Amino acid sequence: MAKTLIILFFATLILGVPVAFTMGLAGMAAIFIEGSLNPLIATQRMFAGIDSFPLMAVPFFILASELMTACGLTRALLNFANALVGHLRGGLGHVNVLVSMLFAGISGSALADAAGPSAIVMRMMREAGYDRHYAGALSAATATIGPIIPPSILAVIFAISTNGVTVAGLFLAGIVPGLLMGLALALANHIVSIRHGYRGRDTRAGREELLQSAMTALPALVMPAIILGGIIFGVFTPTEAGAVASAYALLLGLILRAYSLRSLYVAFARAGIITSSVFLIIAMASIFAWLLTYLQIPQELAKIVASVTDSRLGVLFILAAFALVCGFFIDTLPALIILTPVLGPIAYGAGIDPLQFGMMLVLNLTIGMVTPPVGPVLFVIASVGQLRLDALSRAVLPLLAAELIVLLLVILVPGISTFVPTFFGFSN
Repeated sequence: MAKTLIILFFATLILGVPVAFTMGLAGMAAIFIEGSLNPLIATQRMFAGIDSFPLMAVPFFILASELMTACGLTRALLNFANALVGHLRGGLGHVNVLVSMLFAGISGSALADAAGPSAIVMRMMREAGYDRHYAGALSAATATIGPIIPPSILAVIFAISTNGVTVAGLFLAGIVPGLLMGLALALANHIVSIRHGYRGRDTRAGREELLQSAMTALPALVMPAIILGGIIFGVFTPTEAGAVASAYALLLGLILRAYSLRSLYVAFARAGIITSSVFLIIAMASIFAWLLTYLQIPQELAKIVASVTDSRLGVLFILAAFALVCGFFIDTLPALIILTPVLGPIAYGAGIDPLQFGMMLVLNLTIGMVTPPVGPVLFVIASVGQLRLDALSRAVLPLLAAELIVLLLVILVPGISTFVPTFFGFSN
């Protein structure tokens, strides 16, 4: 059955079938062809995959992001970021990085960031004389901060796909790696700006402008504090935090009178469509992931890895390399659902902290969102900016190098992922 499953998966993937249907078709076909399992198991695993209380956080965080965008606070974050760092060398590039870090505390999604604030800053950079493909590449790279800084949709998915990890712990584990990702991309932008002569705004923002932009952006800046503060101090669970975030965004827009009936309809409709696609992927991937576990693929991989090295660091490097390659060819969400139950037992058996492994895997697969041939964030940016994908892929390479350095640090220094959760009592 294992051979049938793998062959069908790669065959349909090569034919260009959407990855959600690829996993579902391969899983169900393998069950029917082998005949050793009741076909109803496929339906059971689909519903079991989405029958999870923590998973309810996903639609709420998606809705909160759509509502915040609909009430115009994305532009407020952009103006605040421009007032803070716009005067630096390559100023709009730094604005791109900072606004993505701020928006990450709201959306938890790279695609939402790429289609929203990153796309806006990309147009601003092009109008200011930046190379159009570099502007697109930086916008794609900064969008990957979204799933790292909490709240993170990928962190929720990882937590429900493995044992011994809480959503709250993984949220906190993403704070330092997310900040490092932003710093690394800012440094890369600074180097590129020096080489190409990209400058910042002519004057530094005065105290009055800085204070005014901060006050305008304050309602958006408060949301991440509400989410993390409520979770850390036990006011609500991560799932309830998503509901609170949505209610806050809706109430805020109504108070500011920023919504029209049409904008509210569009926000709820988009949230519903995005949630449906996410849950379809999770349901289909659940069949595939369950079959891999049933066929004892993790145990076989563990034997192979053990024959190569028994070093904790060596095992982590092997798993990271394997995940990175998978990220080149498989979309992030299904790859996470498939790889977590497969690679997790290998990592835990080698004594790797689940929080470190989780952040390594999430960071790894997030980087895969800006690598061809799949690279969904690259496709979004190329479409929005009307850019050639090959030129965009070349322009993103130095930024990918910066992100890989952060990944290397997460692998080499466990405390980067574990210090904050341990400090707040969420360690494993």
